[in-house]
Amino acid sequence: MRVIAGEWRGRNLKAPKGELTRPTADRTRETLFNMLNSRLGDFGGLRVADLFAGSGALGIEALSRGAAHCLFVEQEPDAVKAIKANLAQFDARARSSVQAGSVMSLGPAKESWDLLLLDPPYNTGAGAVALDRMLRLGWIGPATWIALETSAGENVEIKGLDILAQRRVGKAMLHLLMLSDPE
Repeated sequence: MRVIAGEWRGRNLKAPKGELTRPTADRTRETLFNMLNSRLGDFGGLRVADLFAGSGALGIEALSRGAAHCLFVEQEPDAVKAIKANLAQFDARARSSVQAGSVMSLGPAKESWDLLLLDPPYNTGAGAVALDRMLRLGWIGPATWIALETSAGENVEIKGLDILAQRRVGKAMLHLLMLSDPE
């Protein structure tokens, strides 16, 4: 695994040992960030949350592209160690925070985030459950972009959110969502 673009382009990322996490493949990550780039322009100054973070590859990619801050949330201890090691090797600890624990244990947000990146375990519905909860807890505002990776066959429907784009990449399906228009 490597960083695709930005300040740390081409540098390798550490992945957690074992099979408890499924790192997003370079090709899938590149496709996702191309989708986001065409809509966001750049990542400069964005507040990003990498949820179900695994190695932290998605959040680190956002930081490499100029995001101001990234919150990494992961419950697997080996994955948390990998995230911290990656942040240390890129000297990105000042622009990030790591929360060891379940995404489902997150409390109310003080303000909405600019970008939520979710790569939950496939075929569990965990992404939809987490987004429903985050919607109710103020993590998602009118300008929040949400990127959700699921298996290609997984159905995504979340009340209050619209799917603005979808792209299949191998066994993965990438979904970009935003708040539904209140009409």
